[in-house]
Order: sequence, then C-alpha cells, then structure tokens
Amino acid sequence: MGRRAETIILPLELLRQLKPSEFSDAREYHQWQRRQLKVLEATLLLYPSLPVDRQNPAAIRLLEIVRAGEIKPIDTSKNSEVMRNLCNSVMALAWRSSGGASTEVCHWADGYPVNVHLYLALLHSIFDLREETVVLDEVDELIELMKKTWPSLGINRMIHNVCFAWLFFKHYIETGQNEPDLMCAAVTMLTEVASDAKKPDLEPYYVRLLSAVLVVMQRWAERRVLDYHECFDKETTASMEHILSLAVSATRIIGEDLSNSGMVFVNHDGEVGMNPSGNRVDYYIKSSIRSAFTKILENGAALDESMTIKADDEPRNILVQLASDTEELAVFEKEAFSPVLRKWHPLPTAAAMVAIHSCFGIVLKQYLAKVTSLTTELVRVLQSAGKLEKLLVQMLMEDSAYCEDGGKEIVRQMVAYEVDSVVANLLKNWMEERLRIGKEFLNRAKETETWMPRSKKEPYAQSAVDLMKLAKVTVDEFFEIPLGVRDAMVQDLADGLQTIFQEYTELIAACGIKQRYVPTLPPLTRCNQDSKFIKLWKKTACRAGAGLLHGEDGPINTSHQRPSTSRGTQRLYIRLNTLHFLIANLHALDKSLAFFSRGSPSPSPLLASSNRRFSATSSHFDPVLSSAQYAIQYVSEVAAYRLIFLDSRHLFYDGLYLHSVAEARMRPGLRILKHNLTLLASIITERAHPLVLKEVMKASFDAFLMVLLAGGSERAFAREDYEAVLEDFRGLKRVFGTCGEEEVGREAEVVEGIVTLMGLPTERLIEGFSIAACEASGVSVTGVSGDGVAVGTKVPMPPTTGRWNRADPNTVLRVLCHRDDEMANQFLKRTFDLAKRR
Repeated sequence: MGRRAETIILPLELLRQLKPSEFSDAREYHQWQRRQLKVLEATLLLYPSLPVDRQNPAAIRLLEIVRAGEIKPIDTSKNSEVMRNLCNSVMALAWRSSGGASTEVCHWADGYPVNVHLYLALLHSIFDLREETVVLDEVDELIELMKKTWPSLGINRMIHNVCFAWLFFKHYIETGQNEPDLMCAAVTMLTEVASDAKKPDLEPYYVRLLSAVLVVMQRWAERRVLDYHECFDKETTASMEHILSLAVSATRIIGEDLSNSGMVFVNHDGEVGMNPSGNRVDYYIKSSIRSAFTKILENGAALDESMTIKADDEPRNILVQLASDTEELAVFEKEAFSPVLRKWHPLPTAAAMVAIHSCFGIVLKQYLAKVTSLTTELVRVLQSAGKLEKLLVQMLMEDSAYCEDGGKEIVRQMVAYEVDSVVANLLKNWMEERLRIGKEFLNRAKETETWMPRSKKEPYAQSAVDLMKLAKVTVDEFFEIPLGVRDAMVQDLADGLQTIFQEYTELIAACGIKQRYVPTLPPLTRCNQDSKFIKLWKKTACRAGAGLLHGEDGPINTSHQRPSTSRGTQRLYIRLNTLHFLIANLHALDKSLAFFSRGSPSPSPLLASSNRRFSATSSHFDPVLSSAQYAIQYVSEVAAYRLIFLDSRHLFYDGLYLHSVAEARMRPGLRILKHNLTLLASIITERAHPLVLKEVMKASFDAFLMVLLAGGSERAFAREDYEAVLEDFRGLKRVFGTCGEEEVGREAEVVEGIVTLMGLPTERLIEGFSIAACEASGVSVTGVSGDGVAVGTKVPMPPTTGRWNRADPNTVLRVLCHRDDEMANQFLKRTFDLAKRR
C-alpha cells in the first residue's frame, strides 16, 4: 500500500480488504469480523495509550458499531455509511497526541497491557511447533522482524527485555519444567533487565510491567526454594541452581532498583520491602530446614505439625530416633545443597546447622517440659541430644574455619541445650506448658465454640468440659510429682488456672446486652376521635384481620402450638448451664487443691507460709467464682429479654391489643409462652431454672408494660378495657406461679399499679398527672380546675425515665396518650400540642 507500518491500523485495514466471499460461510465471517471489532474496542477504548473521554463522539460511535457488530455483521463495502463512520471514529481516536500536536505515529495498539499481550503472542512464535521446548534457528531474523512492530505497539528495548524474560519463564512452566535451558535463558534476560532497571527516571508504565513480572517470578521461585528439600534432590541440583538464581535476581531488582521508584512490595512474611539477596538466601535455608525437620517429625517420629509430642507416644524413644534422623539431615544438607547455596551465601552449612540445632532444641525443650523426674530414659535422651549438638557444632566450625573469628560469632547464635540446668526448671516449665495448653484451649473455644450441648444428659458446652478435664488432669499430675518444692507452687498453679477460667467466664458472658431486644419508644401522640362509621369499619377490619395478626389462616389453633424459642435463645440457655457446670467443678477442683496441700508435710518455712495462705483463704478460686455468679445473672437477663422481646414479639409487642383489646387478648399467647417455658425447663439445668424463670417473668411484665405504655399508634385503650387488661395480666401471673406467690407479687406490683390507672376516670388521670408533673419539676400548684388541669400554671412535659410506676408523671402521661376519649385528646392537644395519630 506504500505506507509505513506504524501508520496502518491493522484491524481496520483487514475489515476494509477482506470480503465475506473470502470465507467459507457467513458465520465464519461474522466471527472473524467480531474479533476485529473487539480488537479495536480493546486498543482504542478499553486500554488506550492516551486516556479517552467517554463522552468523546468518536468513542461513542465506535462503541455503538462494536455493539451492533455483535448482533449481525456490519456492511464493510466502500459505500457503506457504517464503514465510513467506523473509519472516521477509529482514525480520530488513533491519531490523537498528548499535546494536541501533529504526530507521525498511529496510537492504535500501544496501550498497556493490551500491547504487551500482543507482543508476547508475537514472541511466542520463536518456538518450534513440533518440539515446544526448542527455539527456532531463525530466532534472530524473527526478532528483527518483530522490532518493526515496536512503534505501533509502544515497545522499546527495555520492555522487550522484560517480555523476553517472561516468555522463557512462562514457557518453562508450561512445558512441564523439563528444559533447564529455558530457565537459564530467563535468568540471562533478567541480567539485561537488571541493567535497565538501574537507569534513572523510569517510566511508570515500565515500572508497572516490570514489577508485575518480577513479583510473579519471585513468588513462584520462592515457593520452591523455601522448601528445597522437598522440591529437589542430588540429581536435580542443577534446576535448583537456576531457580535459586531466578529468585535472587528478582529479589535484588525489586529490593535495590524498583524500591527507588516508590513501589512497595510485601514478601512471604508479610513484611514490607525485600531483604538483600544474602539475607534472603539465609531465610531460604532456615525455612527449608524447618520444613524438612517437620516432615521428619510427622513421618518418622509420629508428631503433629506443631512439633508437640502426643500423649500416647513414647517420648524417650521418639527423641532418640529423632536425634539420629536429624544427624542424617545435617549430613545430607552439607553434601547435596551447601555446594549450590555457596554461590549466594558465604556460610551455607553453618547457617543450616544453626537452623537444625534450633529445631531440635524446640522439640527437646517440649520433651523436657513434660518429664516429671530424672530417669535413665531422660539421661539417654540428653546423651543423644548432646551427641547431635557436638556434631552440628563441628560441621559449623568446619564451614566457618576461614572466617576472621573462626566461626565464633555464628556459634553464639546457637542456644545451647544446657542439659545440666534442666532439673531445676522441670516443675516450672511443666506448669507453664500446661497453662499454655489451657490458653490454647481457651483461644480455640473463642474461635469455634457454638454453644451447642454435648448431649441431652450433658446440656453444656464442649469447651467447658475440655477445659475442666485439662484442669483436673493438670492438678492430678501436679501432685504426682515427687518434688519437695511442689507444694510451694500450689497457689501459683491455682492462679494460672484461675486466669484461664476468668477469661472463659468472660467469653460465656459476652452475649450482647438485653436492651438491644427492647423496641424503641415511639413518639407520644394523642388518640384520634373517629366517627362512628370509621370506628365500625375499623372494628370490622380488625375482626377480619385477626388471622393475619395471630396466624396465617385465621385465629391461632392453640391446641397445636409449638414453642417459638429461637436457636439463639437456646444457645443462651446452654451458656447458663455451662456457667453452673463451671462453678460446680471449680468447687471440686478447689477441694482437691486444699486436700493435697494439707496432706503434704511442709519441707521448708516457705511451704509453711504458703499453707497458712491457703487456710486464710476460703477458696483458691474466689474471684472467678464471684465473676461466674455475676455472669449467671447477666446471661439470665439477656436470655429472658431475647425470649420475650424477640422470640415472643408476635405474642406481645407485635400482637397483643393491636387495633382492639377485645380481638387481641393475651390467652392465645399464654399457651405459646407456656410451651416456651416447658422447652426452657427441658434445656436448663435444675440449678439454673429458678433464676432464669424469674428473669423471664420480669421480662414478660416489662413487655406487658411496653404494650400498655409504648404500644405505638395502633393501640388505644378505653376505660372499659380495664377489666380485660387486668384479667389478662392475672393470667400472665399464673404462668409464673412456680416462682412463688411472694416473688410474683413483688414483681407484679408495679404493673398492677399502672393497670389500675387505666381504670380511673380521665378527669382523675389529668388531675393526678398535672399535680405530679408540677411537683416533679418544682412548680407550685395553686389550684385545679373542674377538668383536673392545674390553674395558673403551665404543666411541664415530664422526662422519660424508663422507670415506670403509677406515681411517675411520664407513666400517667402515657396512659393518657393511649386513652381513647375526647377529654384526654383535648387535654393533650391543649397542654402539649401532641400530634394526632396517623
């Protein structure tokens, strides 16, 4: 065509030149055409080198044409209006420049990352299709041809080097990692990339590309070198060398060059930034040694992943065998991997020996924390540990013989096993280990406890059983230790256990607050005085809708009611059972501590003073027992409020006396409440039942008061409703008759006083309210008018205290707000200008 390549928009020219007749059928042509349009959309709209305003007319037209082309082929003939619009839109977008000046290069495919993907597709053609790991002999000629695309794709030498390195790396993985030359080529290209990255004023686009490539390379390589014992052996050390070189090179470029560009990287440890390559290789050695040592524990020594010896294992045999296997690991490390690592680390064997020494020391320390006395088996274990330590130190010294200090500095990194001082610390270490396990149990309970019962016979949480079992075993084993200094540490052990149980008690009590279940108080309004016709209509509608209020298919059939207790409330019951289980077992545990400490002779004045401290204290666990009693009260209140205000909301706040007292009485709800209390009694233990039932009673009475005093705009009470309300409350009281007549009467006193207010004439309510409100505000009352209003004094609005009783002016005001008669309506309007209900 006589045009330079960088001025040709290839998809557009293809659409112009290729006709439908050159394809086998219309479907194939449509698919091909749609691909060309998608390329134009990606290069000019989605990933342009210069940002495109979405309101740009050319961009809008191009997007419309692309969307139209998805449905059916567009007409690409010379006289096509669509083709003319497509050409104009594409040319307008492709020939833009950043400053508005004229340009000689067409910007149609140089936006990141689509340009890189196109270029990588071109680069991939250097591989032989028949042998995918072989590079074609004509690679140099191919690369020279590809360079002609650089102006169109926005590629330069630096970007080409990054793409070339990525190509070899990606192809090495895709072909099964069987051709080391591909990885070697990737590492070689990284050398060129490292030189490019040192140049000043790197373009942001280049930094984004390079950082994306290097992070993937570095993470892939580090996954292998962080566990090179698993990924490599003596026969594959050559591959290990290439991959290690890749990891080191990528880390060095990221840490030394790209960090200056303001990029922030996070390594495998979650630390910001990258360590220098030398320290990084040291980290690879330690990480792989730890992994290899852990596998020895899992496979050869039958230990779990956390290096903790299982209770049914024979620790002495395990430790002796583990010491032998660890010697083999040290020898293999020195012979197989140290020669490869020495290229990047000055003392690879020494670093490995320090890591091995540390790993074995952890297991040895755990073993010593579990033994209770010096035995021949313990001596054998300590001898094996001493032999291993001597070998590791010898190999370390040989590796660092040519250092200036002869390896003394790195030897200091080894924390000696110090077997001679083990005996003195046996008891202390044992106790700390047991308390640590208890803390782990506690943390696991915080994460996994669902407060489901173990069984019907054991209605408390599994975590409490596990914690108490651990505490009992600890106390039993503690008093089996034949050491005279043991008894001086009884209170220390009790204090440690108490800390765990105190935190566990706080976990049980962390169940929210009861106020979250209480409905928000609605604003005070006055009852509307409807016409007789509207009252008749509401009454009819109320009767027709009774089924909707109390059941989906009409009035509730109380003979087939089920409990409405939610699973969340039942879990609160399990929390209460767990607290009582905890208290009972703490008392038993305290008796064990007191019995054993009294039954042991005092070997020293220190022990004698310790025993005096026990006798002066009623219990080793007084603080946690006190906290548990408080938690029982707290959880009982929350459970009661949840049962009444959430699970039984449809019985009380959402149903009782709604629209009409006569049509929404308490009796159907009482049967469901009884079912709920029966379910409660079947779950709650006998010791927990009285308090919970009392709190449910109090919550029920509070809910009843909420209906009467804060029931919202859909409730109104006439003076004639007094008898029905009083009868309903008496029925509610009878439900809780097992609480005792005196207890029920005491809790019902406030409710009965407020119900009594509902039976008073409106004049007396207004008079009593006016006097009480003025006296509460310190306003003197000179007299009362015939309708009960204070004379010569403006009655103040009483505050809402939430402590409702018949003497509280706010309580009386709420009774007036719910009184459905004209006098109350006029008084509230005249005195406080309260709004009508809607």
